[in-house]
Amino acid sequence: MNFEAGLEGIVYTETTVYSAPEAYVKDAPYQLAIVELGDKRRVTARILGEHANIGDAVALAESRDGVLYFRRK
Repeated sequence: MNFEAGLEGIVYTETTVYSAPEAYVKDAPYQLAIVELGDKRRVTARILGEHANIGDAVALAESRDGVLYFRRK
């Protein structure tokens, strides 16, 4: 899937990862979320910055190594 800047959605569900896989240990703890996009697709993404709760609006901040990063709006 190709994702573009300006992509927005709503946090469908979220969790905080404290015990991360080896590749992400240095990032822990970090927040993961399933974000429902405007067209009803759902994507798994990391949340940057302030904690996002279920129902919060988020916007795509960046994509790194195939991982989407959203921020609260």
